[in-house]
Order: sequence, then structure tokens, then C-alpha cells
Amino acid sequence: MDGDVMQEKTAVITGSTGGIGKEIARGLAMRGASVILVGLDPVEGRQAMTELRRDAGHDRIEALVADVTTLDGLAKLASQIAERTDQLDVLVNNVGVNPPARQLTADGVEKTFAAHVLAPFTLTRLLLPQLRQAGSARIVNVTGGIPGGPIERDNLQAEKRFMGWTFSQYNHTKTMTMAMTHRLATELSGTGVCVNVVYPGHGYTPMNRSTSIKAFPKLYRPIAPLVLKVIAPLFLADLARSARPSVYLASSPEVEGITGAYFDSSCRHRPWPASVLDPRNRNAVWDLCTSLSPQSVGGKA
Repeated sequence: MDGDVMQEKTAVITGSTGGIGKEIARGLAMRGASVILVGLDPVEGRQAMTELRRDAGHDRIEALVADVTTLDGLAKLASQIAERTDQLDVLVNNVGVNPPARQLTADGVEKTFAAHVLAPFTLTRLLLPQLRQAGSARIVNVTGGIPGGPIERDNLQAEKRFMGWTFSQYNHTKTMTMAMTHRLATELSGTGVCVNVVYPGHGYTPMNRSTSIKAFPKLYRPIAPLVLKVIAPLFLADLARSARPSVYLASSPEVEGITGAYFDSSCRHRPWPASVLDPRNRNAVWDLCTSLSPQSVGGKA
């Protein structure tokens, strides 16, 4: 790809001080973008910033510390971004969490829902002035796991059950990310802001490597260490490969103006899952986000 395709553009990537997010940031920075990294650990943030500045050959990379699973953290992050730029060309909502049991954030929101659905919903709304200022901004919402399964409208925050194997709350919320994005694309129609979903494939990420044994069904727990340390590295993609589809959606001229679409790990446009196309599911997820988000960013985008 052209090394200057992102010159004079600014990108924000959540969950980007390590894992796939850092590789997305690297890809955009090496294409000339000014990049704002977002992560929880300030030490990791400084290390990632130094590394990417060296690799990209410019110093237009900085790191911010924020907990995007909380509304206060999102508000503070949006404020810090607004202080640094009045124009935002790319927002990549990449952060992911996978707790072994149901956990609530400081706002009383189930944590995986907060990270994968409420955070991109809220951060997008908080940053809309900067995104609209860009004229042709792109939002990339990263799904993952095994998305596309059913959406349980009476169990969006794992109120009834949390764990399955293929139908875990992680996968459930990643499908909800897709449903929320589908509706968001409609809400943003005519604003010059495009929003799409990308599937990175199964990467050997720090989150995968640190998966708790308790996250496995009891039957599989005896072999969980073997799966995590021996089998997973053989079959999961390297981080740079997993980052490519997000970098493509964020930077390629080929997808200029495309919105409300779903792309796979090979950067191919794919049909939405049936659960996402069900308007009852999209509305249930959207309405929950609207009720949980601050009043100042509620209502239409």
C-alpha cells in the first residue's frame, strides 16, 4: 500500500497498546497517519508509542490512558481527543475483554457488553463533531470470536446465563456489535461518516493467551493449558495478519464511501448474519445502548 495514503489524517484506535490494536495502529502510522493509541496501562502505552514512532519514522503518535468500559472513562477520553484535534478521520473500536464470569462495571453494566457494544456506541457519539469535521470519516468496529449467532433479546447483559462454549457472552456481544453498527450506519446517513464492521479472524492475541482456565467448560479444563500454550499458537493467525482487514477498511481508497457493511478477515464484503438483519434485534440492542449512555449523547446520532 502507498506509504502516504493517510498523510494529514488522524486515527484513534482503542485497545491499541498491544495485540491486534497495536498492529492496526502500526499499519496506519506507517501509511502516514497521526495516531492516538488508547489503552489501560500507561507503561504499555509509552512503550507502544516509542516503538511505533520508531517504526513509522515520525513522532505523530501518542498514547492516552482510558478505561473505555466505563462512561466516565469514555467521556474523559473524548475530551482529551477533542483537546488534541478538531478533526478525526478514523475511529477504530477494537478493544476486547473476555472475563471468565459475569462482571459489572462501575456503571452497573455487564463488562463484555460495555466494552464491545456500549463503548463504540458512546464513543462514536461523543466524537461526532470531530468525525463530521473530517468530511469523509471512517469508523471501523472490530468483531471477533465466533460472531453471527442468535441474539437473545432478554439476555443482552447475560442476565440469565453467561457462559456457553460457542455461544459465550463474548461471541454474543460481538454479534451485538454488528447489530449496533448496522443501525448506526442508518443513523449516520448523510453525515459523511461511514461505519463498517470487520472480522479479524482468530489471532494469537494477549487476551487469548491469558484466557482463564475457568473460561473453559469444566469438561475441557484439564486440557486447557495444552490448548492455550501449544495448540493455539499453531492455528491462530499472527497479529499483523489479523490487523490487515481493519487497516484496509480504515485506509483503502477501494472502500471510500462504503457504509453499513461487513467485511471478513480476507477483506471481502460479506452478507450480514440473519440475527443482525432482524430489526427486533437491532432495535433491542440500540435501545439498550441509548438507555445506558449519557443523556447528552442519547437520541439520534
